[in-house]
Amino acid sequence: MTTDLREKVALVAGATRGAGRGIAVELGAAGATVYVTGRTTRAQQSEYARPETIEETAERVTAAGGRGIAVRVDHLVEAEVEALVARIRAEAGRLDILVNDIWGGEKLFEWDKAVWEHSLEKGLRLLRLGIDTHLITAHYALPLMIERPGGLLVEVTDGTADYNATHYRLSPFYDLVKTGVTRMAWAHAQDLAKHGAMAVAITPGWLRSEMMLDAYGVSEENWREATKVQPHFAISETPRFVGRAVAAIAADPDRARWNGQSLSSGGLAKVYGFDDIDGSRPDCWRYMVEVQEPGKPADVTGYR
Repeated sequence: MTTDLREKVALVAGATRGAGRGIAVELGAAGATVYVTGRTTRAQQSEYARPETIEETAERVTAAGGRGIAVRVDHLVEAEVEALVARIRAEAGRLDILVNDIWGGEKLFEWDKAVWEHSLEKGLRLLRLGIDTHLITAHYALPLMIERPGGLLVEVTDGTADYNATHYRLSPFYDLVKTGVTRMAWAHAQDLAKHGAMAVAITPGWLRSEMMLDAYGVSEENWREATKVQPHFAISETPRFVGRAVAAIAADPDRARWNGQSLSSGGLAKVYGFDDIDGSRPDCWRYMVEVQEPGKPADVTGYR
């Protein structure tokens, strides 16, 4: 299947780094015009204090073959989101793809803590960043998207619906955000279908994001060194893999078959036949259940 998104306009909300950046770049590689948003610019950082910027993401989109446009937006500030959508309307006159990848919670969640042990301030901030931002963005952006039939909303989360239904995800706050985003996609799907549009939830596998690579003290070039510390990291994938999944759905003329569903990068790779940038096809969520959780030695044979 040819992934051709020329003439399409996308908004990737939360594209500074990680999955959002990977999705933006792959949409650009398919020829789309991609508005990329986040809070970190070359002139102003967010509380992450990370080096990645939205300008850099936009430049990578353009280098990949699309047109990247960086716009600094705090998606908790309604006026900023409203102004963003007004700008897209004025400049592009349409919105074909909305990707809600807004997160910002890596420094807020606390591992394996009950609600009475977890910082309430951090937990509630996590909900605001992971749920409210998505709803605010959908509120302002979807009216533009449904003006033309065929629009696609992608809600990015962590874990498939099946996996999260049987696994407690770190804490009540984190668990609620990641399961809530999946349900949000299903709910939007019911409304969007009436307008000839659709919504899906999608999850990457174990993501080799910039922050994850830094945590293991490796780069994308030597990431396998991290398997000496965590052997199961062998199943990890780049942010471009989930980006290729989103681009494949967006270019699929029969994409409405996915409406309301919970999808994964590894699962979609089997359907559409795309690979990660190293030629592999990591199937992380199946690996987690069949290899890592039963305590088996790391072995990605048949999973990559």
